[in-house]
Amino acid sequence: MDISVDRDLCDNHGQCAIAAPDLFRMTEYGLEYEAHADEIRRADADDAADVCPVQAIVIGARSA
Repeated sequence: MDISVDRDLCDNHGQCAIAAPDLFRMTEYGLEYEAHADEIRRADADDAADVCPVQAIVIGARSA
């Protein structure tokens, strides 16, 4: 699965890092995340997208 974050929308609230710390993390430079993850982690990615207050996270199928 592909994960992307719209940097224009993201305000670094960090809710995604709380919901899915294996996929998202806050650093001194802002949000870092795994752009590609196994489907087995889909539920965590979906949870992170759901809690984003600005809906900046997009989860999609793995591109070829």
